[in-house]
Amino acid sequence: MKTKLLIIFFLAFLTSSTFSQARHFNFAWLSDLHVGSATGEEDLKRSVDDINKFDNIGFTIISGDISQSGKGSDLRLAKSILDSLKKPYYIIPGNHDTKWSESGATDFKKLWGNDRFVFRYSGILFIGLHEGPLMRMADGHFAPEDLRWLDSTLAGVDKNEPIIFVTHYPVDSQIDNWYEFLKRIKPFNVECILVGHGHVNKKLDFEGIRGIMGRSNLRGNKETGGYNLVEVKQHNASFRERLTGAKTLPVWNTVALEKVNYLADTTKYKRPDYSVNKTSPIKMMWRKETGFTIASAPALGKDIVVEGNSSGNVTAFSIKDGLALWSYKTDGAVYSSPSISGEFVVFGSADSNIYCLNLKSGKLHWKFKTGAAVVACPVVSKGKVYIGSSDGKFRALSLESGNLLWQFDKIQGFVEDKPLLYEGKVIFGAWDSYLYALDQNDGRLLWKWNNGKNEILYSPSACYPVASMGKIFIVAPDRYMTALDAKTGKAIWRTNRYLVRESIGISEDGKSVYARCMTDTVFSVSALGNSFSPKWISNVKYGYDIDPNMPEEKNGVVFFGTKNGFVYALDKNTGKTLWTYRTGTALVNNIAVIDKKDIVVTTTDGSIMYLRSGM
Repeated sequence: MKTKLLIIFFLAFLTSSTFSQARHFNFAWLSDLHVGSATGEEDLKRSVDDINKFDNIGFTIISGDISQSGKGSDLRLAKSILDSLKKPYYIIPGNHDTKWSESGATDFKKLWGNDRFVFRYSGILFIGLHEGPLMRMADGHFAPEDLRWLDSTLAGVDKNEPIIFVTHYPVDSQIDNWYEFLKRIKPFNVECILVGHGHVNKKLDFEGIRGIMGRSNLRGNKETGGYNLVEVKQHNASFRERLTGAKTLPVWNTVALEKVNYLADTTKYKRPDYSVNKTSPIKMMWRKETGFTIASAPALGKDIVVEGNSSGNVTAFSIKDGLALWSYKTDGAVYSSPSISGEFVVFGSADSNIYCLNLKSGKLHWKFKTGAAVVACPVVSKGKVYIGSSDGKFRALSLESGNLLWQFDKIQGFVEDKPLLYEGKVIFGAWDSYLYALDQNDGRLLWKWNNGKNEILYSPSACYPVASMGKIFIVAPDRYMTALDAKTGKAIWRTNRYLVRESIGISEDGKSVYARCMTDTVFSVSALGNSFSPKWISNVKYGYDIDPNMPEEKNGVVFFGTKNGFVYALDKNTGKTLWTYRTGTALVNNIAVIDKKDIVVTTTDGSIMYLRSGM
């Protein structure tokens, strides 16, 4: 018996000593590089040169926002600079790398081999993963494919092994499903979580787990940029801010690296509220989980709905019961909302192809190779497919053959927009600050418009333009709503009276334009006159929202969704809320409206569902 107790004691001691071995090492921590901004490149070069002067640095952690706007050229430039580090570095993307990504967030993986990392150093396990959001303006979101990866990574980890996590967003309600991540990691020996995004050094707490936010590498209004030097010594990690090429400041934070039983915490932390569903007239007819990010709207056909997702799969479901009818696999993520016309469905893929499938069978009818990823949405009319791409071109193709009819090649940014066909024109925005109007017949540029500033991130590219009464209506991230003369492209009126962003729609009769504000408010404006004239303004109380979700009206009901899973139905004449339903916590993509009672919804957590109102 004594021998058995000695063995048990020895094994326990051995396990404890394995994970609490004497350790002393240093690493550098960079965050929010924003290469492509005014000083991003130079600030990064300075920091890399500075880090290389420290012989005691074992490696470098980089916690996201590598580029300013997700451009492949900026990511490649950043990599060329980072690759000159003498010691290994481990890197994840941030929202600036994934939201405005011309490649559909594939360039990052191609350049660095992955957008996650896991490694061990001196008895500590480091795990890094990002929260997007992928291609849509929203809160951070742990994608279903990333949560599966995390599960598989943690499956082989001893509960006593020290872990340091690295993410971009703080792990709180800035991520719509933060609690799913915390639920998974709390059973483990999590020492701390390193985050970026906020651009400042800051102590944080994530439901009892120690959090540390690191400063941006950018200099801002200072003479030099900076980063953090982290010293791990025995059971403590100390953080010092390093002013690049100048001096190291005193320790600003020390974290005790000790095991905490997070599961013993009885605090009732905030979780998503679904109480609205108790009184909602909505019935969930069916719901399917694809297991991959969906960042595009579903397309409706007769008795069929088609969706694409980040796995590269495009799948057709029966509207009646949600049964999968067929699936087609592309070689890249599909963030392009499909368009159905007759017997065909058309969409783009990040593999740089435009696809046309037979709607009934899912078999390939044709595909057209472009020069870059296709994340734009097609429109099909009179046997022609109109679609943009990330290669600086907008094309018209034959629906029947896939042959090129014409192309316009003077775009300086990528296109994700769904074009508007109006009065013989093709109208769309691009991430180069411009709204374009091309001739539908030959692709000639008729006019282009911007707000007077060449600020890419203010481009009218994520809103779908609408038109009526000879006017084009748009909203954009500059917070302005604009009415343009459809013939000339000249502004008729512009207003920032209500802080809009990228959500706009039009009534079925063309007399009213609907727009959503960034906080609570939806309004209807007359499309008739030559001035901004609201018909109604409704406080819907959805809070702060940046989801580029286009309001759509059907038979007097206006539908839209939000970044946190809510779907709303409003009366078109008054703006009164008819009903609200919460699908989950993930962003709702543009809604496919069947009629005033029935809609199909996709969300970025990989769900597709059919909702029916009992009203």
